[in-house]
Amino acid sequence: MKIKYIVLLTAIAVNFTSCVSTKSTLQNVNDNAPIPQLTSSNTFLISEFSKDPKYGYHPDYPINVFYWNTKDLNINQERFLNALSGPNGEKIFFKKLDICCPFPTKNHEMGGGFLDQYEVTWVGLKKPIKLYLNCYEKGDLMVPVGFGLAK
Repeated sequence: MKIKYIVLLTAIAVNFTSCVSTKSTLQNVNDNAPIPQLTSSNTFLISEFSKDPKYGYHPDYPINVFYWNTKDLNINQERFLNALSGPNGEKIFFKKLDICCPFPTKNHEMGGGFLDQYEVTWVGLKKPIKLYLNCYEKGDLMVPVGFGLAK
């Protein structure tokens, strides 16, 4: 049984690393980005609004929420998303759809990471919005085009 488990883990690791390109296509990584402050409601304090329509909407321009050495990989994504609203202050609803888009990173022991794709909606929105978030890299956190800040 142990041998089958080891073979399975080895196959997964080989497959994972073979899927990851040796050159990252991520365009908005900033290792010098400040660690965001948390509000009293445990959301990120965000004050900048992106002017780039690709920010968060395209896999090469994900929202880099990075990973704070926590056991919950989704916590920073939730802290970011909970800080957002619809463009007129609407409460947003989100769910994680998928993982995609492998890329190389020095911030994971396997040498690669994946983006998380989230679906975001609010009452009155005709078509759900898909955002790409990255918990492995740092970047300047901004409100994506078409969103506002939660009150």
